[in-house]
Amino acid sequence: MTTIRHRIVTEDELHEVPDVKATVTGSEVPSLKATTAPSSVPSDTATSLDPSINLVPSALSGTSEYDPISSESESRTNSITAIPSQQPAVNEKERKQQAIIVRTIATLIMLVGFFALIGLGPFWTITAVLVLQVAVFRELIAITTRKAYKIKELSYTGYLNWYFLATTIFYLEGRSFLNYSLNYLIESDYTSAIAIRLALHHKFICYCLYVLGFVGFVASLKKGYLKFQFAQLCITHMIMLLVILQGHCIVNNILHGMIWFVLPVGLVITNDIFAYICGITFGRTQLISISPKKTVEGFVGAWICTTLMSLPLTYVLSNRAYLICPFTNDLGVNCLSGIQCDPNPVFIHQIYRLPSYLSQWFEKDFIQLKPVYLHAVILSMFASLIAPFGGFFASGLKRAFKIKDFGDTIPGHGGVTDRMDCQFLMGSFSYLYYETFISAHQLNVGNLLQTIIINLSGEEIVLLVRSLHSYLYKIGVIDDEVYGRLNEVL
Repeated sequence: MTTIRHRIVTEDELHEVPDVKATVTGSEVPSLKATTAPSSVPSDTATSLDPSINLVPSALSGTSEYDPISSESESRTNSITAIPSQQPAVNEKERKQQAIIVRTIATLIMLVGFFALIGLGPFWTITAVLVLQVAVFRELIAITTRKAYKIKELSYTGYLNWYFLATTIFYLEGRSFLNYSLNYLIESDYTSAIAIRLALHHKFICYCLYVLGFVGFVASLKKGYLKFQFAQLCITHMIMLLVILQGHCIVNNILHGMIWFVLPVGLVITNDIFAYICGITFGRTQLISISPKKTVEGFVGAWICTTLMSLPLTYVLSNRAYLICPFTNDLGVNCLSGIQCDPNPVFIHQIYRLPSYLSQWFEKDFIQLKPVYLHAVILSMFASLIAPFGGFFASGLKRAFKIKDFGDTIPGHGGVTDRMDCQFLMGSFSYLYYETFISAHQLNVGNLLQTIIINLSGEEIVLLVRSLHSYLYKIGVIDDEVYGRLNEVL
C-alpha cells in the first residue's frame, strides 16, 4: 500500500503547481495555471500532486483526510460558480414570462378575430373554416411527406396529396355552394346552359376527378418505395376523413344558424379553460398516460363547470335573431343586415310538466323553458367528456412522431392543429345532433330548383310554371294584366 505524506504547502509552491482540474458536484473547477516549470516543485509536493490521487475535498469524497490544495480550490470554485449557477434560473423564469405574454396576446388576437368573423357573416366565417382545414392538412401531411420532397422518384407524391384535398373540398363544399348559387346561375346573363349543366352534374364531375387522381397514384408507384407511397395514400385519406369531412360538418352548422357554430366552439373553449384551472388547483390523479398533465380532477371539474356555463351562454346566443336564423338564400348578410326569420321551435318557450319531487321543491307543476337549453346541456356534456379525446389523439400522434407541436403558425400555441384538435370532433357531433333532433328540414330555393331541374323535363317545367302562375293569380299576388301576359308568353 502506498503511503501519501501530507504537509502544508506554502503560497510560493502553490503558484508553481501545474494545471489541475478537480470535479466538485459535477462542475469543473477552474485550472490553477503554473508560472514555472513543473520540475521546480519539490519531490514531496510532486508526490502529493500525483494525478492518480483524488483531489476532491474530503467533505465530498467521503474521506476524513484533509487536502489543502483541494480545499483552497473548492473555496475558489464556490466563489466563482456561485453567480453563474443562478443565471439559468433567471433566464428560465424570464423565458416563461415571455411565453405567457406571447400566448396571451395571441389568444386575444384570436378571440377578436373570431368575433369579427361572426359579425362579418356566414360567407367570411365559412371561408375562415376552409382556410383552417387547409392549414391543418398542411401541418399533418408535412409530418410524413418530408421524404417525398427529398427523393426525385417521389416528387409527385406530395402533389397528389394536395390534389386529393382539392377534389374532396370541391365535392363537399361544392354541394353547399350549388344550393345557394343555382338560382343566380339561372337568372344571370353571364352564365350559359353549359355552366348550369356542369353545376347540375357536380357529383359525377367530382367522381371523375377522384378517379383521375387514383390513376395518377398508381402510375407514380416506384419499386423500392411502395410501402411509403401506399402509407402516404392511407394517411391522406385518413386526414381527409378526420379533418375535411368533419370540417364540412362545421360549414353546415354555420348554414343552419350561427348559434350552431358559436355554441359548440364556445363550449370547447370553456372546457379547456376550466380543465386548466381545475387541474392546477386540485389536480392530483393522472387521467391518461399520453397526456401526463391531464388529471382526473381537472377533467371532472371542467365537465361540471362547462355544463353550468352552457346555460348563460345559450341564453345570450338564443336571444339574437342574427344568430338563430338559418342562412337559406343569401350568404352575404352580416350582423347589421337586420335578418329576421321564423325561429326554430327549439327557440320558443314551451311548457313542461315537472316531476313530483321537483314540483314539491319549486312549488309549481309546470315550467316554461326553451328546449334549446336542454340541447345545450347535451352538447356541453359531449364537449366535456368526448371532445377532449380529440386532443388526446393529437397528443398521441405528436408522441408517435416525437414532435412538441404540429407547427409554429400561432405564437405561443404551436400549430393550427394544436388549437383545432377538439373542434373537429365537436363540430361533427353538433351537425349530426342538429340533423337528428333539431332540424325542421325546411326547403330552400336552391334545393327546390336543383330537384326540379334534375328530375323534370322542359315540358314538365313549363307546366309547373303555368300552375304557379295560376296559384299566384288566385291568391292575389299578380293581377289580371300580368297573369294574361304570362299566359301569352308561355
